[in-house]
Amino acid sequence: SQTWLLFHHEQYNSQCDQDLSENGHQVCNEAVCVGPAPTSKSYLNMDAIMDAIRSTGAQAVHPGYGFLSENKEFAKRLAAEGVTFIGPDTHAIMAMGDKIESKLIAKAAKVNTIPGFDGVVETADDAVKIAQQIGYPVMIKASAGGGGKGMRIAWNDEETREGFRFSSQEAASSFGDDRLLIEKYIDNPRHIEIQVLADKHGNALWLNERECSIQRRNQKVVEEAPSTFLDSVTRRAMGEQAVQLAKAVQYSSAGTVEFLVDSKKNFYFLEMNTRLQVEHPITECITGLDLVEQMIRVAKGYKLLHKQEDIPINGWAIESRVYAEDPYKSFGLPSIGRLSQYQEPLNLSNVRVDSGIQEGSDISIYYDPMISKLVTYGATRAEALSKMEDALDNYVIRGVTHNIPLLREIITHPRFISGDISTNFLPEVYPDGFKGHQLEVGNRRELLASAAALYITAQLRSQKVLGNLRVSSTPVECTHWELCAELGEGLYSMEVEVDGGKVEVSGQWNLASTLLPLTINGTDRMLQCLSRDASGQIVLQYLGTSFKVRVLSKLAAELNSYMPEKVAEDTSSILRSPMPGSVVAVSVKPGDTVAEGQEICVIEAMKMQNSLTAAKQAKVKKVHCKPGETVGEGDLLVELE
Repeated sequence: SQTWLLFHHEQYNSQCDQDLSENGHQVCNEAVCVGPAPTSKSYLNMDAIMDAIRSTGAQAVHPGYGFLSENKEFAKRLAAEGVTFIGPDTHAIMAMGDKIESKLIAKAAKVNTIPGFDGVVETADDAVKIAQQIGYPVMIKASAGGGGKGMRIAWNDEETREGFRFSSQEAASSFGDDRLLIEKYIDNPRHIEIQVLADKHGNALWLNERECSIQRRNQKVVEEAPSTFLDSVTRRAMGEQAVQLAKAVQYSSAGTVEFLVDSKKNFYFLEMNTRLQVEHPITECITGLDLVEQMIRVAKGYKLLHKQEDIPINGWAIESRVYAEDPYKSFGLPSIGRLSQYQEPLNLSNVRVDSGIQEGSDISIYYDPMISKLVTYGATRAEALSKMEDALDNYVIRGVTHNIPLLREIITHPRFISGDISTNFLPEVYPDGFKGHQLEVGNRRELLASAAALYITAQLRSQKVLGNLRVSSTPVECTHWELCAELGEGLYSMEVEVDGGKVEVSGQWNLASTLLPLTINGTDRMLQCLSRDASGQIVLQYLGTSFKVRVLSKLAAELNSYMPEKVAEDTSSILRSPMPGSVVAVSVKPGDTVAEGQEICVIEAMKMQNSLTAAKQAKVKKVHCKPGETVGEGDLLVELE
């Protein structure tokens, strides 16, 4: 549980497709330990990072996406040591890093802004008064924030008070600054950002847009470039305003100006990120520019190589953020564990994977749960989406829960394919929460046939040793199987004929392989066998979602009906942690009476605070946690009578 900084010794090589598709630890020459896992003792510890820079003789530092990437003090300390900060000057970081000041600068630069309160909100009472003046709904967010942290939407006075409390706590935890601002919440908008690039000689470009509307908890999940929504006139207007803002703060380096866009294509400044964005690869794909190379050139003092008319839109690119998260809980609550198997789909063409992990790596509670950025490119949007579908099906991740089921459902949903999206896409499409792929009759037949074929393959293999039958006499080989399969609440009878039947399943049946490339009734499918045991239980990843299928012989299925059923736990009388994290606050004690929906405790995971509430009105019997403790997923927190 130590953290490391990576260093390149050689001059930067701009072969994007070769270098940046590899993991950072594979292309860097040296790693320096900067401390234990908690970020305050490692990646946010400037003294430790400065020591690492001195010990390696580094001449320049690229700060990456988070941590100190937008920290003006870090940039100042580098300058004092004569080390180049590969990013903008400190005055630009300072001006754009404060949401209150950045909004005032944007107004002065004639950039469209959202109506709201331009000062710091001091107390919860002040927040309520301001929200009432602006008119609900409102957005409460951290002045120094970013990445969706320290942000809450409030629709009434009570939610404003609660949002003020959680946003200020998250802001203090993530950024060391608990100042908040309030502005009008634009309901059902798109989140579209403009990539800008500027040098130290007054030149600035806009490198087209990225559509980032698919979000959960104000954090992006799927991005694409360009946007299906923008026309050339709106794109140019947004790009020119983004450049106006960059020039207003004498910006130099790559940066991103984020906008909210309503249904009538009115756009409003949201914030400027004075760093490289996580989703920058999709801009690289459609423009042909290597943004990291451009940042290094600008930091060295060179002029930009291109003019605005040189910036193209060639093809379409899509990025899926692959997270160690459980998508069935609030569209993604963090998961921890060790990657027991890990295989990126780099065997496919026009697929890029940016990651910093490998098989055997640990996903811990200390950092963002992102595993990788999966990027696909095509001449058209349809081609890029098809590539993404294949890439998700070929991505092997074992040992942690991941969000590939959600990602695949998003990119294949009719609304997404048609471009009918907004920041409310997920709650609108899945109002009762994400449930995985919903099987239609044809899909169910395919899944059951695949499970049956896998079961039969295993049975036939078990009859042989080194390719020969176990018995010396020659038995009559079974070509007709009567099976029963359990899928969810359903029990399905199947008569399976080898080399016959209504559903034809063929493929290379390698039971040791992580991937199962099958052809089902003439359609190519990539399945994954996640587990298989002697009781007939098979877990298959099919169309992105994991399905448990139990395949039994007809006799075994009849006998199984006599087995007693396990009694389900009464979850209304207990509160378990839905995710790994640390306990921030416990709001009850034994003997207290709680109402349904009343807050019992607050768990922080990956810098996000989550309020856990009572499922019913009851008396608190026992409290099993206290503030500061670390808890795992499923740990018992509170018992109710």
